[in-house]
Amino acid sequence: MQDPIAIAAPLVRPRTFAALGVPSFRVMWAGTWASYIPFFMANVVNGVVAFQLAHVNRAVGTVVFAQGIAMATLAPLGGAGADRWPKRRVLVLTQLAAASVFAAFALLLAADRLSIAALTVGSFVLGVSISFLGPARQALAAELVGPELRGNAVALNQVPLTGSQVLGPALAGLLLASPFGATGAYALMSSLYVAAALSLAGLPPSLARTNAADTHVLADLRDGLRYVAKHRRLRLLVLFFVAVITTGFSYITVLPGLVEHALERSAEAVPPLFFTSALGGLSVTLATARLADSRSALALFVAMPFVFAAGLLGLSLAPSYATGVATMFVVGMGFGGFQTLNAAVIVRATEPAYLGRVFSLSMLAFAGVSLMSLPVGILADAIGERPTLATLSGVVVAIALAVGLQLRRIEEARPTPS
Repeated sequence: MQDPIAIAAPLVRPRTFAALGVPSFRVMWAGTWASYIPFFMANVVNGVVAFQLAHVNRAVGTVVFAQGIAMATLAPLGGAGADRWPKRRVLVLTQLAAASVFAAFALLLAADRLSIAALTVGSFVLGVSISFLGPARQALAAELVGPELRGNAVALNQVPLTGSQVLGPALAGLLLASPFGATGAYALMSSLYVAAALSLAGLPPSLARTNAADTHVLADLRDGLRYVAKHRRLRLLVLFFVAVITTGFSYITVLPGLVEHALERSAEAVPPLFFTSALGGLSVTLATARLADSRSALALFVAMPFVFAAGLLGLSLAPSYATGVATMFVVGMGFGGFQTLNAAVIVRATEPAYLGRVFSLSMLAFAGVSLMSLPVGILADAIGERPTLATLSGVVVAIALAVGLQLRRIEEARPTPS
């Protein structure tokens, strides 16, 4: 069987913004900002609201856990749907569903009826939406450009992702500190998802499988799992990403508690930490987009978890709030670079017909984060936020060492291209 990595040859002179030369990709890229900004606002607002309602880390973990259950269950199915159904239609429906959830949160909070139970149910619905939204958006980005730009396109698709990590927490912080509070934040998040859905009207109809009626969606799912299982390199790349993100990124659960218990600020002071992290991620994303279709992409991909772990360790040792905010820049560099390069190496190692399903398996990383949030919250309540962050840092280093060595052996065994 042909190695799927050979499907598209690397660009000789990669350009950072090459895919933006495709008009339809530009339209989708612009609308992606409106989809990602409310997602990262929710990371801040939901955590702060949950912590203020219950004043324990496990309350935040419970809300995020519900989203993880939905994603862990449905993300693979969402990937099969992205390879089977018109991607534009999937994106419209899922974004309108997310808009409805945030509108409900705004109304309940305004009526002083919002509870941990309601946040948990809403988070589950959001997880269902994200399970279908994420794979469809990444697969559509690759569909809108030629094979020679696929790596660059999915890497550039990370720019709104990391940029929204800057704008989302900033907007969340401003609204939480304003008279509008969390109610205004939820209303804005709902409006942005509606705008993201409307922006898709400017795209041409997306492709759907011509023989979709001949197979069942579950059969497509099994086919996708077999495809990944057959290719050791692709399988290892997916597992690497899932393992690092599941363990490392669950640090967000303890941030409100860290700020309040260790850094002596209120939980509402969390947004600047997210903001600084996102700045670090955005800086690395722009730098790595240029290298997304180059042969150095894999080496950089393997290196980024060590940067991420160093940032988490620094955060655990931060003596003050200001130091913690500064340390988050390193956390963001490692996380943002790893996330961006994952999309690039995955798209170049996958045949186009399987992109949605493979991306959905990568999304299990964020389902894992949500599922880990509850035990991490319980651990932080038991031993403290600082030791919990140090533990997560050590686990990320161990995973990166183990998987990095295996990937190096695979690369050394592959024939050198002429």
